[in-house]
Amino acid sequence: MRPEEGSVSDKATAASPSFEQTISELETIVNEMEQGDLPLHEALKKFERGIELSRLSQKALVEAEQKVRILTEQNGEAALQDFAADNEG
Repeated sequence: MRPEEGSVSDKATAASPSFEQTISELETIVNEMEQGDLPLHEALKKFERGIELSRLSQKALVEAEQKVRILTEQNGEAALQDFAADNEG
Protein backbone atom coordinates (compact mmCIF):
# COMPACT_ATOMS: atom_id res chain seq x y z
CA MET A 1 0.00 0.00 0.00
CA ARG A 2 1.33 3.43 -0.87
CA PRO A 3 1.79 5.93 1.99
CA GLU A 4 -0.88 8.24 0.63
CA GLU A 5 -3.41 5.40 0.74
CA GLY A 6 -4.87 4.87 4.19
CA SER A 7 -7.12 2.05 5.15
CA VAL A 8 -10.86 2.63 5.07
CA SER A 9 -11.05 2.46 8.86
CA ASP A 10 -8.26 5.05 9.19
CA LYS A 11 -10.18 7.43 6.97
CA ALA A 12 -13.44 6.80 8.81
CA THR A 13 -11.79 7.39 12.18
CA ALA A 14 -10.16 10.60 11.02
CA ALA A 15 -13.45 11.86 9.58
CA SER A 16 -15.62 10.86 12.56
CA PRO A 17 -16.58 13.75 14.82
CA SER A 18 -16.27 13.36 18.57
CA PHE A 19 -19.35 12.50 20.63
CA GLU A 20 -19.46 16.08 21.91
CA GLN A 21 -19.26 17.51 18.38
CA THR A 22 -22.03 15.17 17.26
CA ILE A 23 -24.33 16.22 20.12
CA SER A 24 -23.55 19.89 19.54
CA GLU A 25 -24.42 19.64 15.84
CA LEU A 26 -27.58 17.70 16.68
CA GLU A 27 -28.65 20.41 19.15
CA THR A 28 -28.08 23.07 16.49
CA ILE A 29 -30.22 21.16 14.01
CA VAL A 30 -33.01 20.71 16.56
CA ASN A 31 -32.99 24.44 17.35
CA GLU A 32 -33.09 25.36 13.65
CA MET A 33 -35.96 22.97 12.97
CA GLU A 34 -37.94 24.11 16.03
CA GLN A 35 -37.95 27.66 14.65
CA GLY A 36 -40.08 26.35 11.79
CA ASP A 37 -38.86 28.76 9.11
CA LEU A 38 -36.81 26.34 6.99
CA PRO A 39 -37.96 25.51 3.46
CA LEU A 40 -39.20 21.94 3.13
CA HIS A 41 -36.17 20.66 1.21
CA GLU A 42 -33.80 22.19 3.78
CA ALA A 43 -35.84 20.79 6.68
CA LEU A 44 -35.64 17.32 5.12
CA LYS A 45 -31.85 17.62 4.74
CA LYS A 46 -31.56 18.71 8.37
CA PHE A 47 -33.83 15.86 9.48
CA GLU A 48 -31.72 13.30 7.60
CA ARG A 49 -28.53 14.70 9.12
CA GLY A 50 -30.16 14.67 12.55
CA ILE A 51 -31.04 10.99 12.20
CA GLU A 52 -27.47 10.23 11.13
CA LEU A 53 -26.07 12.13 14.12
CA SER A 54 -28.52 10.44 16.46
CA ARG A 55 -27.37 7.02 15.27
CA LEU A 56 -23.71 7.98 15.63
CA SER A 57 -24.37 9.21 19.17
CA GLN A 58 -26.24 6.05 20.11
CA LYS A 59 -23.43 3.91 18.72
CA ALA A 60 -20.86 5.87 20.74
CA LEU A 61 -22.92 5.43 23.91
CA VAL A 62 -23.28 1.67 23.36
CA GLU A 63 -19.53 1.36 22.76
CA ALA A 64 -18.79 3.35 25.92
CA GLU A 65 -21.17 1.16 27.93
CA GLN A 66 -19.43 -1.96 26.62
CA LYS A 67 -16.04 -0.57 27.66
CA VAL A 68 -17.37 0.20 31.15
CA ARG A 69 -18.72 -3.34 31.45
CA ILE A 70 -15.37 -4.78 30.43
CA LEU A 71 -13.50 -2.57 32.88
CA THR A 72 -15.82 -3.41 35.77
CA GLU A 73 -15.88 -7.14 35.11
CA GLN A 74 -14.86 -9.06 38.21
CA ASN A 75 -14.31 -12.81 38.58
CA GLY A 76 -15.74 -13.51 35.16
CA GLU A 77 -19.04 -11.77 35.92
CA ALA A 78 -20.03 -8.22 35.19
CA ALA A 79 -20.28 -6.20 38.36
CA LEU A 80 -22.49 -3.34 37.28
CA GLN A 81 -22.33 -0.48 39.69
CA ASP A 82 -24.29 2.74 39.90
CA PHE A 83 -22.38 5.81 38.86
CA ALA A 84 -21.89 8.10 41.84
CA ALA A 85 -21.45 11.74 40.90
CA ASP A 86 -18.90 13.70 42.92
CA ASN A 87 -21.15 16.75 43.19
CA GLU A 88 -24.17 15.18 44.86
CA GLY A 89 -25.97 17.22 47.43
